[in-house]
Amino acid sequence: MQGHPQVIETLKELLRGELAARDQYFVHSRQYEDLGLLRLYERMSHEMEEETQHADVILRRILFLGGDPDMRPHEFTPGDTVQEMLRKDLATEYQVRENLQAAMALCESLQDFNSRDLLQAQLTDTEEDHTYWLEKQLRLIEQVGLENYKQAQMGAGD
Repeated sequence: MQGHPQVIETLKELLRGELAARDQYFVHSRQYEDLGLLRLYERMSHEMEEETQHADVILRRILFLGGDPDMRPHEFTPGDTVQEMLRKDLATEYQVRENLQAAMALCESLQDFNSRDLLQAQLTDTEEDHTYWLEKQLRLIEQVGLENYKQAQMGAGD
């Protein structure tokens, strides 16, 4: 099936963003592991896997529409501290949300409802899981302090 060129180009950009988010979470998860923050390590490893799944869905859609995927992740700079990593991850999720919303509007305008629906599922995951969890972690740091937060993240995950 031949998809609309604008939809394909938008999906290619979304794919690059998902690959960058995956790589960022990969680096951050290993940094958390190195710091002994095993709960954060486990959660970010899980997020990395979900970003890989998101990328897979977009990649398959690009191929289905007859596009040529671009597998080069967007550039990113990992954080150095726990708070910086969480803030960078949250900024990434806000950007993903904005990009998904714009892509969905484009798909809707070009009557590519199947692509829009695939992206809607990713938007829901971005808002209700990733973004919400990251916002909650930053609030916890404000409420209990960084040292108490880090101490709580040392044990094995749930």
